[in-house]
Amino acid sequence: MEAIDPASPPVVLTVPGPLTFADVPLLCERLRGLYGAGAREVVCDLGAVTRADLAAVEAVARLRLTARRAGGRVLLRNAGAGLVALLELTGLGMD
Repeated sequence: MEAIDPASPPVVLTVPGPLTFADVPLLCERLRGLYGAGAREVVCDLGAVTRADLAAVEAVARLRLTARRAGGRVLLRNAGAGLVALLELTGLGMD
């Protein structure tokens, strides 16, 4: 088993904005590729997502599902207040 270097930078997937429903499958494909390359935990940077809408909720839900199916974990970072509130409302909170 290979030791994990705690000093190594996290693997980051930057979610682009504006986000549409058509973007979601490509994001999931990119996430699967990161897990296929050996990542176990991926940070999804949501800083560019400026609209808190159903496309953003769909993206987060699908990214979390993709991570779970790959046996990995996804962490959400830099989401705006509106998106955080919407994710909390739908049960997809930031943790």
